[in-house]
Amino acid sequence: MKSSDVELKRDALGIGESVVMGVAGTAPAFSLAATTATLIAAVGVLSAGSLLYCGLIMFGVTFAFMHLNRVISNAGASYSWVGQVFGPTAGFIAGWSLLVASAVFMVSGTTPAATATLLLLSPSRAADPTSVAVVAALWLSAVGIVVVKGIKPTSYTQVVLTAIEVGALVILIAATAIQYGGHPAHALNWRWFSPAEFTPTLFATGALTALFFFWGWDVTLNLTEETRDASNAPGRSAVVAMIIVALLFIFFVVACQIVLTDDEINRSSTNVVFALAEKLLPRPWSYIAIVAVMVSTVGTLETQILQFTRTMYAKGRDGALHPRYATLHRDWQTPWVATAVVTGIGLLLIFLSSFLPSVSALIRLSVNAIGFQVACYYSLAGFACAWHFRSSAFVSVNRFVFLFLWPVVSATFLVFIALYSIPTFDLLTNLVGLGGIAIGVVPFLLNLRRRAKLRAQTSP
Repeated sequence: MKSSDVELKRDALGIGESVVMGVAGTAPAFSLAATTATLIAAVGVLSAGSLLYCGLIMFGVTFAFMHLNRVISNAGASYSWVGQVFGPTAGFIAGWSLLVASAVFMVSGTTPAATATLLLLSPSRAADPTSVAVVAALWLSAVGIVVVKGIKPTSYTQVVLTAIEVGALVILIAATAIQYGGHPAHALNWRWFSPAEFTPTLFATGALTALFFFWGWDVTLNLTEETRDASNAPGRSAVVAMIIVALLFIFFVVACQIVLTDDEINRSSTNVVFALAEKLLPRPWSYIAIVAVMVSTVGTLETQILQFTRTMYAKGRDGALHPRYATLHRDWQTPWVATAVVTGIGLLLIFLSSFLPSVSALIRLSVNAIGFQVACYYSLAGFACAWHFRSSAFVSVNRFVFLFLWPVVSATFLVFIALYSIPTFDLLTNLVGLGGIAIGVVPFLLNLRRRAKLRAQTSP
């Protein structure tokens, strides 16, 4: 059997596994550990409200993905939909934005896993960028091997990892209610969720960070060709996953502010989950927080490799990138060339990251850059949904809201946040965020040239 005759493994995932993938893709424990302190520093007690309203806005993109997948079920997801609605150039940009975001995440995703591993094994090295880079490279290599071995081993691994991290977060939230309900560091107030408390600037300030919280659920749509009931199950799974993670995020951020003082939150930096656990649970039980962050980052690293490889596979299959990237392993039915590419890029970026002055600086840079790139391809998908269904959306109020209005509002909001963020970024963040997308012009033009030469060779 030729590699070109091999397909992705059909009907490998059920809706339960698809939901788990969506939850794992957002990396609840990692996202909370990496960005809660940053979010609270930006908007204070309005952090939970910021997550609530940004989550509601993000649902417009989720519905766009769900409805577009019903029409076009493709492993390329946003790349495929945007390409078919707005043309190949827009589709390439959407797909490239995802590829760049996933590649950058190879650093920000492995770093917390490496830090957590060192906290357990060698605490004195946990803040050393070089030591963190070495362990991060080991984690990335191990996860890459699991992913390339097949979608079922990947799925089984993901179920276990996600159960551990979600269970740990639920324990911490429950312990907060039991132990600090009567004497909170910050008394819970309905004003935390009041829209009137936000100014436009304050809301926009927290929105880009909140966007990073919710990124990743769309992996379910990249696995659509490997999921049973491919037209419906992945989209529904994404909606369910979004509901689960939104509740986890909001309740956890509230728990942090009930238990921790402003100074404790500020000092916790990217270890806020452990800081919360230390005040709620005696040692060694508090180390469940470290384990939760570690398995969360490993789990979402897995889903980001899946998103990267399935998008690259779809682009290679369509000819938007070189066909070599669509090569599937004959026995495992996985895009092994694309997996090798993203693993190699990740290892290179991890090596370069070891020269940054601190681990926290690395996380902050990558989170902001990824937020910009995610806003790019999410907004394109939202606009594509509204444009594709523009004729049938006005048949009923329900269709108008879910097929047109909500996706357009979400996409417009994402464009605004992306543009608003550019002047607030430092030079390096803009180079990674904007430059990462802009550099896509190189493979785009090279591929146009390759295809033109092929047409010239085959024409009579």
